[in-house]
Amino acid sequence: MRRRLRSGEPVRLAFLYYPNDMFARHAAAAGFDAVCVDAEHNEWAPREIKRLGALHRLAGIDCLVRTGARNPTDLARLLEDGAAGIIAPLIGSAAEAAALGQAVKFPPLGRRGMDGAGLDNDFAVGGARGYAAAANAETLLVVQIETPEAVEEVEAIAAAPGVDGLFFGLGDLSLRLGCEPDWREPRLAQARTRAAAAAQRRGIAWGGVVGSAADTATFLRLGARLLAHGSDFGAVRTMLPVFSRVLADGIVQAGAMNPEDGQA
Repeated sequence: MRRRLRSGEPVRLAFLYYPNDMFARHAAAAGFDAVCVDAEHNEWAPREIKRLGALHRLAGIDCLVRTGARNPTDLARLLEDGAAGIIAPLIGSAAEAAALGQAVKFPPLGRRGMDGAGLDNDFAVGGARGYAAAANAETLLVVQIETPEAVEEVEAIAAAPGVDGLFFGLGDLSLRLGCEPDWREPRLAQARTRAAAAAQRRGIAWGGVVGSAADTATFLRLGARLLAHGSDFGAVRTMLPVFSRVLADGIVQAGAMNPEDGQA
C-alpha cells in the first residue's frame, strides 16, 4: 500500500467479514492490494487474525484491520501479528485521532511499545536494528470520517500526528445526516469535498467504498487513493443466485428432453 501511495497510485481494497484462509490468495490474484479484516462488525478471535496476518504475507498482499479497539496494547498486537495498518471507525475528534497515532507509531512519532519479535519484524531473524523506523514508515493509520462532528473537525483530524489517511463511512454518515447514502446528495458531496481538501493539504491519503466504475472514476478525479469495493459477504450474496439459476436452467432443460433418446 505504501509503495502505491508514494507513487500516486490507488490502493484497491476488499473487505473480509468472516474467517477464510483462501481469501487473501484469491484477492491478490484478482489484483487487489490489500484486504481489510472487519473486526468492527464481526467477531474475530485473536488467533484467527494472527493466522490471517501470516496468510496475507504469504500471498503478497497487505492486511488491514478495522477495529473499534482503542487500547494501545491491543492495537500494537494487531500490528505485531502482521497487520499492515489499522482502520479506526467512528473517530469524533482530532484528540481521538492523535491518541490512536500515539498508540500505533513508535517514538519519536508516538508511544507504541517495542517488542520486535513478531511477524511484523520477521520474528527478529535479522535483529531489531531499524525496525521501529521501518514500522513508522510503513504502518498505516486510517481514520473513518462518518459523523457530523468528524466532518466539522476534519481539518484538525487530518493534521493529527500519526494519521495517514481518511476513509468515509458512507452508511453511518448518511444515517447521522438524515439523508440517502448517495454521493449525489449535496451534504455528502460537500463533506467529501471538505475531507479531500484537508487530506490534500496534509499530504495524506483519503477514500471510501465505491459501488461502481463511475464511482471509482469520480473518487480518483477528486484525488482519492483508498478505494474499497467487494467483500466475501458481497461475493456470496451475488454469486449464490447465479449458481442457483444455473441449476434451475438445467432442470428446465432436462424437463424439455425426451428421457429415452435425449432429444427435445
